[in-house]
Amino acid sequence: MPPRRASTKGFKRTSSLLTGRIRSASESRGFAQSRLLTQWAEIVGKDIASISRPVEVGYGRGGMGATLTLLTTGSNAPMLEMQKEQLRQKVNSVYGYNAIARIRVTQTAATGFAEGQFAFDPAAPVQNKTPVDPALRRKATEVASPVEDAGLRDALARLGENILNKTNR
Repeated sequence: MPPRRASTKGFKRTSSLLTGRIRSASESRGFAQSRLLTQWAEIVGKDIASISRPVEVGYGRGGMGATLTLLTTGSNAPMLEMQKEQLRQKVNSVYGYNAIARIRVTQTAATGFAEGQFAFDPAAPVQNKTPVDPALRRKATEVASPVEDAGLRDALARLGENILNKTNR
């Protein structure tokens, strides 16, 4: 029986090429589990992940428990401070034991890291869906009807509708 030919035609999966580099980069910052970096939103939840990033895991001299450093903005630091214990439990569930003893919240990047230069995910804008009066919609459409460009006409009709709704409240 002839040997089986490789079906990949010489290509490798991206994950197999990057696994070693991700592991060495995360271990240089003290992360024994690179999953903590790559799947941060799944571990702590979208709300916490949108306001924080793990920066470093530091091990003390005695080796008893590590300190996880989280980067956040000044306005979100009190929110993270209140949730330290829940965050510690979620992070330790990734390790499988109590690897993280303390969580430190910092508002600036640790020396040598570029994470402090990026912005965290903004909150989604709140859409106020109030019912629109059909008479106001017709009036706004009539006022914008002389405009020839369809895109501009629609935008002006929406603007007029918003203005009429606010004045009628």
